[in-house]
Amino acid sequence: MKRIIAIVAGGDSSEHEVSMKSAEGIYSFIDKEKYTLYIIELTRQSWEAILPDGSRSQVDKNDFSFTDNGQKIVPDFAYITIHGTPGENGILQGYFELIGIPYSTCDVLVSALTFSKFTLNQYLKSFGVRIAESMLVHKSHGISDEEVIDKIGLPCFIKPNASGSSFGVTKVKTREQIQPALETAFKESDDVMIEAFMDGTELANGCYRAKGRTVVLPITEVVSKNEFFDFNAKYNGEVTEITPARLSPELTARVQKLTSAIYDILGCKGLVRVDYIITEGEKINMLEVNTTPGMTATSFIPQQVRAAGLDIKDVMTEIIEDHFN
Repeated sequence: MKRIIAIVAGGDSSEHEVSMKSAEGIYSFIDKEKYTLYIIELTRQSWEAILPDGSRSQVDKNDFSFTDNGQKIVPDFAYITIHGTPGENGILQGYFELIGIPYSTCDVLVSALTFSKFTLNQYLKSFGVRIAESMLVHKSHGISDEEVIDKIGLPCFIKPNASGSSFGVTKVKTREQIQPALETAFKESDDVMIEAFMDGTELANGCYRAKGRTVVLPITEVVSKNEFFDFNAKYNGEVTEITPARLSPELTARVQKLTSAIYDILGCKGLVRVDYIITEGEKINMLEVNTTPGMTATSFIPQQVRAAGLDIKDVMTEIIEDHFN
């Protein structure tokens, strides 16, 4: 009998539609001869399973079940591809832990830790991982232009501490841009991270663990046509993505070794993407860890899987089956 896989998407953030596109990608990647698949869309108002005929069935939150053609369906596994709350910050992971359904991502603690960019960076800094200078500002406190300039300097990035897909992110070059950038970021998160600008080559590196081994994928070099790797660069083609990245074998090995180390330090599970910027002197600076990376056909992870000579269908099977062995 086929295992039933729920691809859990949507969520309550600005990334809802991006998440739904990832769900379509994952649906196309998973082996349908081995598994029965349903996409389940979550919003704050309702949880609905999308049935094969396009109709929808309400999900019972008591056991994550729903009805298809009069039959009660209880998924065997949840593949979480929500970018933002509640699927990237540990909330949904806690729910699945409580009802006993295995899921694809990192656990509650790791999900919560990686979702807070500032907290994650300070944590990994204690392990010797190089990061940019940054500070955290809460909406109720605010910060003056002078403090930003004195402590971080210009240019800098002002970004929501708990958000993704570059929503609410501004590259700030002048004093006059600071307060408007803070207002934009606070629309996405109550906490805002102010981060020093680093000039260099931006990279993304995927990693997963299955069958007792860690697989570090080829690295992608990101060349944005815009000021930075913003929403339009990520989703509207205003970027050049080069996989594998144009790095020396030595630097490639160093980045991949660091990705594997970060994965292990955090105790990650499933597919994870670590983003970096390489500055002068081949210094590797970590930007963030994404525990529910984009999974459309053109996203970084599928690109890197192809570049590694792997079949994305096999990778997905390994990740799912790893939870049942």
